[in-house]
Amino acid sequence: MLVLDMVMAIRRDIPGLGTRKLHLLLNEPFIKSGIKVGRDKLHTILQAHNLILRRKRQIPKTTDSNHSLKKYPNLLIDRVIDAPSQAWVCDITYLCIGLGFGYLSIITDAYSKVIVGYCLHPFLTAEGSLRALEMALKNNWEKGKELIHHRAGGPVRSR
Repeated sequence: MLVLDMVMAIRRDIPGLGTRKLHLLLNEPFIKSGIKVGRDKLHTILQAHNLILRRKRQIPKTTDSNHSLKKYPNLLIDRVIDAPSQAWVCDITYLCIGLGFGYLSIITDAYSKVIVGYCLHPFLTAEGSLRALEMALKNNWEKGKELIHHRAGGPVRSR
């Protein structure tokens, strides 16, 4: 009962705390109280009293294309790309990293399909895309040369 009281006291302050972290926080108080409870035994006790927390499945945040912001026209729709560095195509995807997600922004040359810029960012914000664009511009763009930067979503014709 003392173990359950200690767990409930911590869970009042931090309700989402799982068995592993509870054990870490309670290890010292257990030793001071003369209680020998390992992590697995604590899990068994919590399970017997219906105190195990069920993890909610984490779902990544993705782009919301249904918005009222300005939508730019597709400048590549009738254009034939016949050399490198005429058009870059960008896209964002999410990757499972440990217990969370990371958002990978990639900029690819439309003709050669070579990745010219990328950034793995912890949040789906403009910062990751801007870092990928900065990398691409720094390493692959000649000043004064015309270049179209395009968001992925449709096919790009190349010769």
